[in-house]
Amino acid sequence: MVEPPGATGPTGDWEKLYATSDVATLPWYNPDLDTDIDHNPNLDTDIDRALKAHRLRGGRILDLGTGPATQAMNLAKRGFDVVATDISGSAIEKAKASAKEAGLSITFQVDNVLKSKLAPNLVDAIMDRGVFHVLPKEKRPVYVETVHRVLRPNGWLFLKCFSDKEPGTWGPHRIAEGELLGYFRGPFEVLSVVQTVFQGNVKPAPKALFATFRRRDVPTDVRRQKRARKRSTRS
Repeated sequence: MVEPPGATGPTGDWEKLYATSDVATLPWYNPDLDTDIDHNPNLDTDIDRALKAHRLRGGRILDLGTGPATQAMNLAKRGFDVVATDISGSAIEKAKASAKEAGLSITFQVDNVLKSKLAPNLVDAIMDRGVFHVLPKEKRPVYVETVHRVLRPNGWLFLKCFSDKEPGTWGPHRIAEGELLGYFRGPFEVLSVVQTVFQGNVKPAPKALFATFRRRDVPTDVRRQKRARKRSTRS
């Protein structure tokens, strides 16, 4: 099994990983999760449950940090209009080839969530199974601003990350529930946070948090105050 780049590693680490690795060797790959078994497009168990609980069928969804796009392709098979992004150009090229072979129409784009060029109000929902928890603490507010901007009003964010209950230091940052909620309260309504596991090649499965958030609109007067503060700092 290939080890992932360090949680705070440079962009080039992810590019090297996807350029040189077989998808099946990656820690987050799971043959039961990332293949279409018996013509049933499988999804992460927690995301599947959340989509059903909130009756989300169709609509436009962003698979953030899509990697090989196995989950993006299974979302497309379920009738979603899928946008899939990754920081690695090699990951996107491989994903495009796989989607083409499967006869699926997915919008792929190389994009860095910390310097995102995605349009505002682009999607109805965002799925993140591994981006947030590789970001250093000081960069996480940028992530929150980006996903809030990219989501449409009342849009959904489904986020899975390593829990602080997972022992050791290998892989992504461990994040406590209170810490996670601290980043999102305000711009997002917190609907639920549950203890779960991260499905993949790692045994036993790492302990994880799965959170469901819904975008709140920032009041106009707050946006004006933010713009005024920015103008004052420039003058």
